[in-house]
Amino acid sequence: MSLYDEGHTIAGWTGTGIAAVGSGVVGLGVCTVSVPALVGGLVIVGVSVLVTWALHLSGWGKPPGVRPRERWGMRVRDTEARQGHPGCVGCRLAGRGRRTEIVAPGGPRAESVSLSAVE
Repeated sequence: MSLYDEGHTIAGWTGTGIAAVGSGVVGLGVCTVSVPALVGGLVIVGVSVLVTWALHLSGWGKPPGVRPRERWGMRVRDTEARQGHPGCVGCRLAGRGRRTEIVAPGGPRAESVSLSAVE
């Protein structure tokens, strides 16, 4: 079993279900050559992204990376979601993510490099 336990959340399953319905509507639109069905299906897929994002931000998703085994359950709510998860694109888009900057000891330094063979 994977230590990452990816996708076993309320947010993940809800978003996947809505996206599957939207993909089915898009497929129906392709088969019937119906522009309204194509547009409607794409709108449903877009709604799935927003619903998944909202559920993740409300704590029904999970942070990227390894989680302790006792927090693997699908009904376990993430208590750290309000502060944002480091490395999480969804949290960064919501303005919640923590920036992790790597700075060398003594501060950043730049070196001069010649780009021309003429010099």
